[in-house]
Amino acid sequence: MYRCGGVIPPLQGLRVKLRELLPEDAEALYRIWSDPQVASWLEAPPLTSADDALQLIGQLQYMSQEEESLRWSILDPQGEVLGSCGYNYWQLPGAYRGEIGCELAPSHWGRGYMREALQLVLEFGFGTMGLNRIEALCHPDNLRAQRLFHSLGFRQEGVLRQYRHTPSGFQDAAIHALLQSRY
Repeated sequence: MYRCGGVIPPLQGLRVKLRELLPEDAEALYRIWSDPQVASWLEAPPLTSADDALQLIGQLQYMSQEEESLRWSILDPQGEVLGSCGYNYWQLPGAYRGEIGCELAPSHWGRGYMREALQLVLEFGFGTMGLNRIEALCHPDNLRAQRLFHSLGFRQEGVLRQYRHTPSGFQDAAIHALLQSRY
């Protein structure tokens, strides 16, 4: 069984580095998480300040210590925070599955950064964590996310009706999954 012990290891790609969320990421992540193009797809209440982002970072750090989630900041080669990604949850032992989530600054969309970051997250999940199934949920209208998941080998398995409650009400979620044997 995978035990992170509250330690989120850095992961290095060719163009991106993933490292634990830090308090100094709050301003950059606030700009990303509160951007209307990003926030419209998040199931979280809207952030009103960098202090809200700092509190969310603290909550995510606590959740990693409790082994409830793993979240990384995505950095470019110059160390700029481009977004975040990671495991919203995982189940070990038993189901051997986890759910990923991700956000990227719109100014960096279409450049392959998120694809590379998620490849690192998938390798970590299947290799280090020992997951058998990795899921990704997104709004059925979020075609950009669906194309990204499909490009990584995920298959859409269906739509979970009124699965999430957001500030705008109940929303459906398209569920995509990738099996270790297909990775």
